[in-house]
Amino acid sequence: MKISTRGRYSTRLMLELASKYSQGPIFLKDVSQAQDISLKYLSQLIIPLKIAGLVKSTRGAHGGYTLSRSPEKITLREIVEAVEGPIAMVECINDPHICSRYRHCVSKDIWAEITQDIYQKLDAVTLQDCLERQDNLTP
Repeated sequence: MKISTRGRYSTRLMLELASKYSQGPIFLKDVSQAQDISLKYLSQLIIPLKIAGLVKSTRGAHGGYTLSRSPEKITLREIVEAVEGPIAMVECINDPHICSRYRHCVSKDIWAEITQDIYQKLDAVTLQDCLERQDNLTP
């Protein structure tokens, strides 16, 4: 399993917004410069994050984007699922009807357990946790 560029860049976008949380709305062009991600790509990523209720936008000269909740209340799972969709090691975990062997499959139980472990880890890490880790990296 591999998190796509969408998932990684969305996390970086959200971390940038989290780092400026108390400063009010931030322009995507500023996020683009700070994170070295193209403005066009950020414009695509912000849409599912907004739909998921993780960010809100403000129009006007002092507009831009802000987190919809404080950094300690937004988890990595919410971010990843907003842009990647449901997380699962195998498709049948989220949609048992796609496999005729679902009821008798031993391996799907193992994949389901691993998926739950991933959920638990992603639910346990907030944007605030990431900010604190980032602060520890900065000399």
